[in-house]
Amino acid sequence: MMKGAHCPTAAAFALLALATFHLVSAFDPSPLQDFCVALNTTNTDISAVFVNGRFCKDPKMVTPEDFFFSGLRMRGNTSNPLGSIVTQANVQQIAGLNTLGVSLARIDYAVGGLNPPHIHPRATEVLRVMEGTLYVGFVTSNDNGNRLFSKVLYEGDVFVFPFAQIHFQLNIGKVNAVAISSFSSQFPGVTTIAKAVFGSNPSINPDVLTKAFQVDKNVVQYLQNQFWYDNN
Repeated sequence: MMKGAHCPTAAAFALLALATFHLVSAFDPSPLQDFCVALNTTNTDISAVFVNGRFCKDPKMVTPEDFFFSGLRMRGNTSNPLGSIVTQANVQQIAGLNTLGVSLARIDYAVGGLNPPHIHPRATEVLRVMEGTLYVGFVTSNDNGNRLFSKVLYEGDVFVFPFAQIHFQLNIGKVNAVAISSFSSQFPGVTTIAKAVFGSNPSINPDVLTKAFQVDKNVVQYLQNQFWYDNN
């Protein structure tokens, strides 16, 4: 075999490695400096430009307050139909999280409270129960048979919700519950399934949902009215 005959194969592996690198770094990219505190500005020249993340504040103007948030120490108000409330601690609350690829949230649950089925389109979630007892789970994609992975969690237990999988938490205890979640994104986002499907703006044609859910059209219209009023 001639010298250098393996070069095309080596080149193919090199290209594959580069492609893999770009795939795994396609969401929250690694920072290129010690920190990039998000710049909040009303400057029209800047606010008219959309970037994947936030513009950086001048490092000389950064203060400890840019890395601080006290909101997770307080109990959230669970007086709502779901009996739960999420307090976010992402880049919108902590400017110093910009480019760091992590964030937190506190979830408070009344007795019977539910954090309804939802996804985080940009993150994996790790949940730790601080108080109470939760029934939690996630459902896999169609490709994996829509399998349910569920568990009852007690104080101190941890559960992982894989990237962008539908998941939920329900307080099945006799007292209020609290959990802290960490995310693999500075801004994980959230899409609540029922609200997105039945409360979209504008509304999805009821014929679509009637066929998709195999229910009477009146049921679909009832749900759309309920969620539309919740969102408006």
